[in-house]
Amino acid sequence: MRERLDCAILAPGREDWADALSGPHLGGRLMLHTPRQPRVGAAEALADPAMALGRYDAGLLYVDKTTIRDWRTALAALGGRPPAVLLAYAVGLRAQAVRDLMVLGLTDFMRPPFCPEELRARLDHALSRLAPARMSESSPVYGAAAPGAVSGIAPDIPVTASEAAFCETILDRSGNELEAYAVSVAMQRATSRESFRAAKSQVVARFERAYIRAALGRHAGNITLAARMAQKHRRAFWALMRKHEIDPAPYRGAPTSK
Repeated sequence: MRERLDCAILAPGREDWADALSGPHLGGRLMLHTPRQPRVGAAEALADPAMALGRYDAGLLYVDKTTIRDWRTALAALGGRPPAVLLAYAVGLRAQAVRDLMVLGLTDFMRPPFCPEELRARLDHALSRLAPARMSESSPVYGAAAPGAVSGIAPDIPVTASEAAFCETILDRSGNELEAYAVSVAMQRATSRESFRAAKSQVVARFERAYIRAALGRHAGNITLAARMAQKHRRAFWALMRKHEIDPAPYRGAPTSK
């Protein structure tokens, strides 16, 4: 963990918000900077030479409904190669909109209200994930699948403890939580924009299995009730059971959970 992190605030049109946050936070362990440029747009903000030269450890993008189109265009123009670790301060955005930005190269996001501790923690996590790649002697060949791998990710990745804990409470999660979690895990496992789809498909498959098993467990193996809770047609729910080879028999006769 670094003793001090420098983060540039990129907030075209919201310079007042950026200026209010600029300066030291957490006793100097987090320094927020407002790049001194004329008022510019999203593309120009990302093209700031200070970003390309590594002046900052990361960039914090102010993204709301009025600026998300500009940020999408600017990130797409970079071809998945942002100049630094980029986080979005997502104001009033739905999970789908955040996911689109992450596919284009965004590393992570946070929501209002602004919390220096949360930003510092997310930056530490993002930068620690990049450390092994930065220390390697040779650059990895992204998108080159290893034997038995699919599009740059390893097959049959073991379920982590956090993933198992999340699956245990999957029926109590909101749609936004589920989507944000899926995007986060897929981004951690992907090595390129192409392999994001493959990683996402693994996350979706695991979600389907966990949800179906939890729904069957809650309703003692009653497929009709489980499908109704999932808001899926009984035949569609049954098709997912066959896809993942889930037998309802072990759940029948078990006490239902509320």
